[in-house]
Amino acid sequence: MPEDFSSKKITLGLLPAVLLTILTVAGVSYSGYRYYLLNKDLIRSKAQFQATSQSLQGSIAELEKHIASTTSENIFLNDFLTVLKARNADYQNEVSEISQRVSTLQKLTSLDPELLQKYSKIYFLNENYIPSDLTLIDPSFLSRPAKPEQIHASVKPYLENLLREARRTGADISVVSAYRSFGTQSALKAQYKVIYGANTANKFSADQGYSEHQLGTTVDFATKKESESGSGFNKSPAYLWLTENAHRFGFILSYPEKNSYYIFEPWHWRFVGVELSALLHKENKRFYDIPERDISAYLIKIFD
Repeated sequence: MPEDFSSKKITLGLLPAVLLTILTVAGVSYSGYRYYLLNKDLIRSKAQFQATSQSLQGSIAELEKHIASTTSENIFLNDFLTVLKARNADYQNEVSEISQRVSTLQKLTSLDPELLQKYSKIYFLNENYIPSDLTLIDPSFLSRPAKPEQIHASVKPYLENLLREARRTGADISVVSAYRSFGTQSALKAQYKVIYGANTANKFSADQGYSEHQLGTTVDFATKKESESGSGFNKSPAYLWLTENAHRFGFILSYPEKNSYYIFEPWHWRFVGVELSALLHKENKRFYDIPERDISAYLIKIFD
C-alpha cells in the first residue's frame, strides 16, 4: 500500500506542470491565431490601400493631364486673343486714319481753294468769282458807318475781334474798304487811271481779277479821324499796333516796303489764318515770297 500511494503522489505532483503546459500551448496557439487574423486583415487593408492609391494616382495623373491640356489650350487661346486684339487695334488705327483723311478731304472740299492763292499780278479771279458767304461788317467798326462793307463770313469774327482788341488798348483802327467785286475793282481802277494816270495807278491798284479784295478776306484800315487810308497811316499808332498784333488774328500785311508788286500799302491787310500769319510773323517772312505749295498746306487750318 505505501508504494502505490507514493506513485499516485508523484503523478498528482506532475499535474500542475502539465496543465500549465497545456494552457501555455493553448495561449500561444490562440495568440498565433489572433496574429494570423490580424495579419490577414492587415494584408487585406494594404491591398485595399494599394488599390485605392493606384486609383487615386490614376485620377491624379488624368487630372494633371487635363490641367496641362487645359493650360496649353488656355495659353493658345490667350496668344490668339492677343493677336486678335493687336489686329483689331491695327484696324482701328487704320480706320481712324482713313476717317481722318476723309474728314480732311471733306473739309478741303468745303473750303475755297482760292483763299490762299497769290494774286497781285500772279493769279487771276474771273468776273464770276464771288466768295461763298459774304456778310456785313458791324457799322461801328467802319470809318464810314453809312457805307456798308462786306467780308467773308468766316473771317468776320477774326476781324471784329481784332478791332475790339485794338480799341480796347487805345489803337484807333477802323475799316475803310473790304470786299470788292470784279466790276467794282474794274470801275475803281479806271477811276484811278483817270485821276493819277495809268502808270501811277498800276503802282498801287490791282487790275480787276488780280485784287485780293475780291476774295472777301482783305480789308483796308484807316483811323476814325480819316475817312480814307493814306500814306501817313504807317506813322500812326494804329499801324504800329497792327504790325505787332494783327498776326494773332490771322491777318498779314500784303504789300510791305520794297515788295515786288505795288507800292508800300500799310493799310492793306489780308486774312490767311492764325497759324500761317503767326509763322510769317515769327520768321519775319512775306506771304508772296513763300512757294505756293507751302502756303497751300495751311488752307485746311485757315479758319481753325
